[in-house]
Amino acid sequence: MFNLVVLTGRLTADPELKTTPNGIPVTSFSIAVDRRYRSGEERQTDFINIVAWRSNAEFITKYFKKGNLIGIEGSIQTRKYQDKNGNNRTAFEVVVNSAQFVESKKDTASSDATPVSYSNADANDFADLGDATDDDLPF
Repeated sequence: MFNLVVLTGRLTADPELKTTPNGIPVTSFSIAVDRRYRSGEERQTDFINIVAWRSNAEFITKYFKKGNLIGIEGSIQTRKYQDKNGNNRTAFEVVVNSAQFVESKKDTASSDATPVSYSNADANDFADLGDATDDDLPF
């Protein structure tokens, strides 16, 4: 059986490092992940609950803040609990196996700035590739 989740999304709040009574570092947060969409469709976003333990928790709380883009690899975990009214509930969350930076430090530093939008750009905003072929492109 296979339980693997790979997500890229933006943190919805600053992650906060906590410690269990046994001294184990932990953080829980959520990330906003856009769904795929077609032109003309309305964008939809899912908010995924994430839990990180030990060194992953320390890394995430040290280097990531609200709005930062983060890459998560982990597994889905379910927890059963009773709410304050005694109703049985199930929580779904992704437990982090590894986390990584997805945007450059330069992009992170300017994340407070207004994002660039090309929806109203004109032809002068783009560089001419001339006679370049696909073989000339760096990607």
